Amino acid sequence: MPLTPLQLQIARLLSANRSPDSYLAGGAALHFSPNSKRYSNDLDYFHDSVERVASAFQSDKAALEAGGFEIALEMNQPGYLRALVSLGSDRTKIEWAHDSAWRFMPTVHNPDAGYQLHPIDLAVNKALALAGRDEARDYVDILHIDRSILALGPLCWAAAGKDPGFSPRSLLELLKRRGRHRPEDFAGLMVTEVIDVQGMKGAWLRMLDEAEAFIRNAPPNQTGCLYYSPSAGRFVDPQREPHTDDAVPHYGRPGGVLPEFYPGEPLSGG
Repeated sequence: MPLTPLQLQIARLLSANRSPDSYLAGGAALHFSPNSKRYSNDLDYFHDSVERVASAFQSDKAALEAGGFEIALEMNQPGYLRALVSLGSDRTKIEWAHDSAWRFMPTVHNPDAGYQLHPIDLAVNKALALAGRDEARDYVDILHIDRSILALGPLCWAAAGKDPGFSPRSLLELLKRRGRHRPEDFAGLMVTEVIDVQGMKGAWLRMLDEAEAFIRNAPPNQTGCLYYSPSAGRFVDPQREPHTDDAVPHYGRPGGVLPEFYPGEPLSGG
């Protein structure tokens, strides 16, 4: 799994402090996937309230100090703290932040990290992040998400439910401005394979075209939902996957909610 040895050691140490309202998110959670191509530069812990950020930081700080880590606090403000954590010559950043409790799925339990944000919510958050900033790491991540989690069209559709200030169309128009990266833009990323700039650009343009078609054909009265297929047991793009004609709308809410039509055992949730 593409976490550095230090990050994995820290994640395991702090896993006991995680809960459904204090969970690993961001790039580190996304790249726990064994087929991911990028290492995260930090560990991001999200919390459902400003007060929870403060209490989680104190618990984590105590655990880190007891484990022999050095902590250099770089930023401390209500709802957000950032620290450089080191052990010998190895170091990484950790962020503790407040984020909305509104999500599509409950948090899930990871044996190495404790609770973390569900992959589908990580994917929706990444689409929103890419709309708001033009970072090479987000570009790499969204291409990984398209291959391993869900296509861009359904993500734009769902993201309008998480952030009603966007419509799927307005979000896609912002995304169309992204992806203009040169090879040197990826130089600072820790990746598991050589960056193929031309191959990535081709994949990105295909994703944008497919997202355009999805938004054009999706039912307007279902804006803001994901589509869950009981037969496939996952979230799908019903326009691109012809064998998921049983897909049903799935809407988010505070704390997330399991799909109502999931067959058999429910997904692991918080």
